[in-house]
Amino acid sequence: MAKPDKVAAVAEIADRFRSSSATVVTEYSGLSVSQLGKLRRALGDTAKYRVAKNTLVKRAAEDAGIEGLDELFIGPTAIAFVEGEAVDAAKALRDFAKEHNALVIKGGYMDGRALSVAEIEELADLDSREVLLSKAAGAFKAKLSQAAALFQAPASQVARLAVALEDKRKSEGEGAAEAAVPAES
Repeated sequence: MAKPDKVAAVAEIADRFRSSSATVVTEYSGLSVSQLGKLRRALGDTAKYRVAKNTLVKRAAEDAGIEGLDELFIGPTAIAFVEGEAVDAAKALRDFAKEHNALVIKGGYMDGRALSVAEIEELADLDSREVLLSKAAGAFKAKLSQAAALFQAPASQVARLAVALEDKRKSEGEGAAEAAVPAES
């Protein structure tokens, strides 16, 4: 018979799997409690980092309908449940793993499929959502400026043509007026 505290832990982890936009499975052996605290602060509000027993995590993943992660639940396992942008969490984990060799990224899960370590690295290399949005806004602004210049060009050409025509008529009018005046002898 399952103990109530284990059933509650499995239910909580399963809920985290369901509500997370992504998860990253890590091995944390060799990290001190203070280093784990530093990692949690580095993740900030983007992810919740939880150390859990492999058997409980396997059951929770099964309950949540998550497949393809069973081979990752070997050894000391901790999971980052990403609640914000997956890119930000992947960057924080990658940067922390570079500083602390004891943290090993094993894999993850996002958009209904398992992620390899290489895919998590690629995710970490992406620009954040804000940077991508600002780049897109800049590109749109540049295209709109080009379009405005293109639409304005014919109007300015017509204006220059009208000024040139008026200048020509004035000069022809002055030449005709001079021809009409008889020369005094």
